[in-house]
Amino acid sequence: MINKDPNHKHTYDEQGKMTCCSLEEKVNLEAEHKLQTKGLSSRITMEDIKEYLPSIISFILLMAAITIDNFIQQKWFTGNLRILWYAVAYLPVGIPVIIDAGKAMLRKDIFSEFFLMSIATIGAFAIGEYPEGVAVMLFYAVGELFQSAAVKRAKGNIKALLDVRPNAASVIRNGKVETVVPETVQIGEIIQVRSGEKIPLDGILLNDKGSFNTAALTGESKPDTKYKNETVLAGMINIGQVIEIKTSKLFSDSSISRILELVQKRNFTKSANRIIHS
Repeated sequence: MINKDPNHKHTYDEQGKMTCCSLEEKVNLEAEHKLQTKGLSSRITMEDIKEYLPSIISFILLMAAITIDNFIQQKWFTGNLRILWYAVAYLPVGIPVIIDAGKAMLRKDIFSEFFLMSIATIGAFAIGEYPEGVAVMLFYAVGELFQSAAVKRAKGNIKALLDVRPNAASVIRNGKVETVVPETVQIGEIIQVRSGEKIPLDGILLNDKGSFNTAALTGESKPDTKYKNETVLAGMINIGQVIEIKTSKLFSDSSISRILELVQKRNFTKSANRIIHS
């Protein structure tokens, strides 16, 4: 969880319930932190400018050509010069698609979207419909950019929501509670989770019952009650009394670690994959 004061330490009563910070306060602090982080990450970078620059150049050249063609009607804007102008407008957005079409053909994927877009726009040039050829490829490129932005944002948001794994685990060893990093906890060890803390590893509940906030895993805001010998998962927040759990999986094999790994490695559509990994 996020704390305003880095030196702040939680306090607990004799039953192990947190007395200094309410769950609502912690949720609000975490939400505020995420909004601040999102604001910082939304700033335009040089990489973003480079990504959008070809489409911007193509759009400016296309608008200029259409204006001259239909409104100003300059005599010099005819013949080879006019064809060359539209060709230059086409190249920034058309060349990457044509290259991708060639790569797809080498993989024996002949009728890919890249190939179809290339044939359609080159065909438009062949019959003299230069503005249409540039416009179709430009719209396709802009659509790909929007898709790329949406995929990246969704991936980042999912990762932020899922990456709720705690940095420490309270393990009972030799009758004493030791605070260690979750990666060092072995299967079969007993961990203690206080009220308001996140469960660091998957395990079996040893108490008679416990109440948990499972929103990070399931999106369900209603608390979930577990009983003795039932499975509890890493990422759940203990909102009841102090509980003890016998670990059943290593940190790397915990449910939330596996979910995050699957999200990070998920195969999106071919188009989204091309954008993300190019």
